[in-house]
Amino acid sequence: MELEVLGARTYLYAGGRAFKPEQLTVVFIHGVLHDHSVWILQSRYLAHHGFNVLAVDLPGHGRSAGEPPASVEQAADFVQALLDAAGVQRAALVGHSWGSLIALEAAARLKDRISHAALVGTAFPMRVSAALLQAAEHEPLKAIAMINQFSRSTLAPPPSVLGPGTWVDGASIALNKRILASNRQVNLLHRGFLACDRYAGGLDAVNQVSCPLLFLLGQVDQMTPPKAAQGLIDQARAAGKAVQVSLVPVGHHEMGEAPEGTLAALRGFLGR
Repeated sequence: MELEVLGARTYLYAGGRAFKPEQLTVVFIHGVLHDHSVWILQSRYLAHHGFNVLAVDLPGHGRSAGEPPASVEQAADFVQALLDAAGVQRAALVGHSWGSLIALEAAARLKDRISHAALVGTAFPMRVSAALLQAAEHEPLKAIAMINQFSRSTLAPPPSVLGPGTWVDGASIALNKRILASNRQVNLLHRGFLACDRYAGGLDAVNQVSCPLLFLLGQVDQMTPPKAAQGLIDQARAAGKAVQVSLVPVGHHEMGEAPEGTLAALRGFLGR
């Protein structure tokens, strides 16, 4: 489906189901050089099991028009505008990597309008190395190869999101290249990485959220290791937030390399 958000056409995957006002709406937010498709198993399952689903292509990514966000804060503003445009009064947010920071910032701003915030493959601060930033700016294809090497725990996990033995590394590289090519005006890889690297509001945001938080982390994640989320987890607990931590035995792409474990964690969290 498509909506106009902030004056631009925005694509949303709804799992093939009609919106039901009595159901909780779950908004899925992707990371850098991704789109709605990275959530395909989780979003489709939830859409057919009692939830409304809006898996978004962020502005300027994939099928969505508009100016790509240059910061986490700008992307959080977009999430609020998306909920307004969709007529959603209360929603759960699920974000991966950069999307996890967007979900956290949006939850802090929207307070009781957010029922749950699930942060998948998250870290704070989410620093990006100078070498990777430089490659992203000047040699994006080299940077894509780098991040996929660091992100994966195996080349063909059994089972993966598209079936046992799927070549998830090759599929991810192909997706990264397609999303990069979807916007000829902006280097989406470099802009997204800068937004992650420069975001400074994580601890303040944790203090401001009023909903339960799920930290869904990859045990062997080299991009955002579990220890890099510990500061957020500790701050959330110190602030009296309802915190759940779930570990899956994969790398940075939890929803693709451990789709069933990721879905089980989300189901349990959203059902609380």
